[in-house]
Amino acid sequence: MIKVIKSGLYTSIQDNGRYGYRNIGVPSSGFMDQHSASIANMIVGNNKNESLLEFTLMGPTLLFNNNYTISFTGGDFELMINDSKIEMYKPINVKIGDILKVNHTKSGARGYLAVSGTIDIDSFLGSKSFFKSITRSHYLKNGDEIKVLRKKKNKNFFNYESKLEINNLMNAFKGPEYYLLDKESINKLFNDEFIIGLNNRMAYNLEGKIQAKLNSIISSPVLPGTVQLTPSGKMIILHRDCQTSGGYARILQLDKKSINNLAQLKVGVNIKFKLL
Repeated sequence: MIKVIKSGLYTSIQDNGRYGYRNIGVPSSGFMDQHSASIANMIVGNNKNESLLEFTLMGPTLLFNNNYTISFTGGDFELMINDSKIEMYKPINVKIGDILKVNHTKSGARGYLAVSGTIDIDSFLGSKSFFKSITRSHYLKNGDEIKVLRKKKNKNFFNYESKLEINNLMNAFKGPEYYLLDKESINKLFNDEFIIGLNNRMAYNLEGKIQAKLNSIISSPVLPGTVQLTPSGKMIILHRDCQTSGGYARILQLDKKSINNLAQLKVGVNIKFKLL
């Protein structure tokens, strides 16, 4: 059992997400940065899609009531066990009574904590990923207890040598309404930089406008990574918890790697689009 002493910011349980239900309006959810999350699981010998803890900007404080092997990946968070610093991207053995503190991140927005074994919570529509109105909880709260089903002794632990690299370049394909943009708007889209504004698991708002004067469209399918252009000229990049349809022009679609990169960028960071 792992007890949550302090929940940190937006700490939730996520796995690879729920699929096959977008036709009834259910988002895929799951790891914001799939690459970092998969590595965390593999370091401790889990399946890469196993559920783990995801946190944003500041992580949780946890009390371990059993012996576990854990790992951390993602942003550069300061990690302490019983006031001693520990490293990211390597297996760490914790003992009964150990207290883990995950402090603020120096770079990168999201971190991942994997535990060797399986987090024992209910699955809804084929996934344990937290999502408001589907799962019982939206985020972990102080006092919550996380039960972990431990595997038989596993020797397949390993250090991962390559760590997170922050990438501000968003590679994208043309979206369905890309061809409605005029030449001036296209030049601005790929030559200018845009600042990340308010964001969450659902979407990233960008500061700066493209005055293409595109009207709203008939509500149409959208995906994580869809770049929408509103009639006012503002851009929105959808992410893992996004709705399944929307009425704004879909001008670009980020590739898989860029969706992961975006999950690690903070408010105020500049990004630039590159057409694939």
